[in-house]
Amino acid sequence: MTAFVPRPRSASGPLSVQCPTRTEDGERLPALLWAPGPGWRMISNAVLGGGIGERGWVLNAQVAHGYRRRDPDRHLAELADAMGLRGPGVGLMTAADVSAYAQAYDGGVEAVATAGVSVRGWAAVAAEGTAVPAGPGTINIVVAVPVALTDAALVNAVATATEAKVQAVLDAGLDCSGTPTDAVCVAAAVPGPGTEAHAFAGPRSVWGARLARAVHRAVRDAVPAP
Repeated sequence: MTAFVPRPRSASGPLSVQCPTRTEDGERLPALLWAPGPGWRMISNAVLGGGIGERGWVLNAQVAHGYRRRDPDRHLAELADAMGLRGPGVGLMTAADVSAYAQAYDGGVEAVATAGVSVRGWAAVAAEGTAVPAGPGTINIVVAVPVALTDAALVNAVATATEAKVQAVLDAGLDCSGTPTDAVCVAAAVPGPGTEAHAFAGPRSVWGARLARAVHRAVRDAVPAP
């Protein structure tokens, strides 16, 4: 049986993160939880709750090194249920230490990043170079934007966050574009009555620029020193 022990850790911006822990197979494992409830549309490549839609929570669960389960979506759903989370949400996982997360804020946009970079490389490699070695290697990014974005702008926001992530790992002195299992979740406010959603989230748009700066700082702070 998985038992969670909540340990709150608040933030000044829209992302108020909690750090519950659980014991699984004799190992104490932390997680990051953001549970704002209704009012958010999210886009993510997560194994649980990926795609675009209204979501009420985001869980970034640390798993043991050498994780072997073939059903991570079911595992994350079980963890969410054990934490009392209800309704649709987004579930991420990583073997990196999520308690060492970094958080950054820029003009209303907030980003949280966890980073393990033992397994890293460039996105485009020769076919014979695609084998993935063992080790913790995932950069997970969660971003909250306090305004409504169109579907196209949400896709644009993911691209902007990814560009900022690459810039951050290069600034950290790493010769790579990321890891093979990086994940991102961007949350934007649900449009209210009479509210027009923003159509752009590129790095030179108002909200895209803020997102880029927040993600860059969060990832740069989360990446372990080489």
